[in-house]
Amino acid sequence: MKRKPRGKGDPIEHQMEQALDPGGFIGDHECFSFVSGLDKTAAHIRNLIKIDPVRAIALYETFLAGCYAKADELDDSSGSFGQFVGELFCAWIEARQAAGSDPDETATRLLAWKDDDDYGFCNDIEKDAAKAFDRPGLAAFEKQVRERFEAAATAEPTPGKPLGLQPEYRRLHWGGVLRTLYVAQKNIAGYIALAEETGLTGEDCHAVATLLAARRKPDEALAWVERGMELDRKTPHGFTAGHQLTKLQRELLTKLGRGNEALDAAWNEFRKHPGKYSYGDLMKFVPKGERPAWHEKAMDAAKGAVLHDLVELLLETKEIQRLADLVRSSTDEALEHVSHYTTEPAAKKLEKPHPDLAARLWRAQGMRIVNAGKSKYYDAALSNFESARRCYERAGLVDRWEQTVARVRAAHPRKTGFLSQLEVVAAGSRQKRQPSFLERAKTRWGERHGRGDS
Repeated sequence: MKRKPRGKGDPIEHQMEQALDPGGFIGDHECFSFVSGLDKTAAHIRNLIKIDPVRAIALYETFLAGCYAKADELDDSSGSFGQFVGELFCAWIEARQAAGSDPDETATRLLAWKDDDDYGFCNDIEKDAAKAFDRPGLAAFEKQVRERFEAAATAEPTPGKPLGLQPEYRRLHWGGVLRTLYVAQKNIAGYIALAEETGLTGEDCHAVATLLAARRKPDEALAWVERGMELDRKTPHGFTAGHQLTKLQRELLTKLGRGNEALDAAWNEFRKHPGKYSYGDLMKFVPKGERPAWHEKAMDAAKGAVLHDLVELLLETKEIQRLADLVRSSTDEALEHVSHYTTEPAAKKLEKPHPDLAARLWRAQGMRIVNAGKSKYYDAALSNFESARRCYERAGLVDRWEQTVARVRAAHPRKTGFLSQLEVVAAGSRQKRQPSFLERAKTRWGERHGRGDS
């Protein structure tokens, strides 16, 4: 039942309160619908920014207060509610700018919210806020962040305080915020000065190179990319920007008319890490007429790749015969260690031309689940074993299927519930999946109205 408006107040506030449903718990599966309702109210406020920004500011502040009050009544694993709150902050910034509010006060209030944020809604607010701020607003925000960064640089550590409150951590944090703001401002000089002050990283070099490339300075950008790659080589552990740097390097080499060097770099990367992604990157730089030869070259170079990556690559390139040869030469144990996200599409591709090999892949998926004791996926395992039985029978290898069942029985004698269902599969009489409620409803609807599924 909808609540009746209490007193005079802004009508949008009444709509806001109904949408927030105070006192009602919102489960994870209900969160998307709940946030959609909040979006409708937010849209009404956004319409006021141009015509009545002062009213919009007040409504946004009320909405933010309501969202924080609602946070404990919500289970949101997808983060859609947190994203919505972040959008409210940005819209609030826009409303204040439309009203001609003091940029320094806007920055001060936003940072105060960021400091007092038990739910983490403002953790990375600077990324979106940088887009919402106009130039004066962004300058004011940067100035105050810089002051916090410098204050942390001169502060002394306090024994007993949590790590998050120690000066070094705060300096690192505000340095990261400043980096985000400098990128938003396209302030290359400011970014470089900060990075050199705090310690240049490969990620910094990528950021500077990207800004330079956007200014059509590919030579300078390439120099920063190469500098970043050198830094990455010196820091083999921890976070690196290696992949981003190598990708940008090839793009810049191509722009500079050095396509052969870009191809050499892509080839070296493929040989180090053969897979469908590095193959795709490689082929971008291969001249069209040379692709068949380079494809064969890549297939030969990939033979020593990790099984998972090689199966993905052969599927991506539609190399079904090579895929069959690979599965044939792989042990059952090796196949069982490959994710079902890879083995399932491979099994489907091999079912018609090579049912014996498809059977081994279906069997591997079932064994992977049972050996890991993942009982909630036992139904999937039974489905995999059912597909294995069908393929073994089609290939005339019933004895192999019987060996599989015997192995499961011997290895997992205590899993009596699962084994009883496996016996039904072994007999070839497993009950088919029952249609869902909606499937039955659609069938009845089609029968009554004289038409099938739409």
